[in-house]
Amino acid sequence: MKIIVPSIFLLALSGCATSTGVVPMGKDTYMIAIGGKTTASGGKLKAQALKEAAEYCSQKNKQLQVVNTQQRDMSFGIDPSAEIQFMCLDSSDVEFQRPKMQKAPDNVIEIRK
Repeated sequence: MKIIVPSIFLLALSGCATSTGVVPMGKDTYMIAIGGKTTASGGKLKAQALKEAAEYCSQKNKQLQVVNTQQRDMSFGIDPSAEIQFMCLDSSDVEFQRPKMQKAPDNVIEIRK
């Protein structure tokens, strides 16, 4: 009984992240979002989403091309989450190239005149 109680406690702490699965966004473009009550970091959730996306493209005999990623780590009252947007492309497609990822700004200041 002593072994079972800590195991149940650890399972309750780790929680459960849920995935939307692959969601079409347009021609050859998809997204996956993962989040929920979990102790995993946003980076781990993003890695999970990337694995899911790579598997999806592989099943279509295509290559994964990441378009955009976002992640949020757990903070007070906010669950961790991650989202990726991607394309599944043939290796000969002109859009299939090295991703040039840039972090989107967290805050945008607009100056109005």
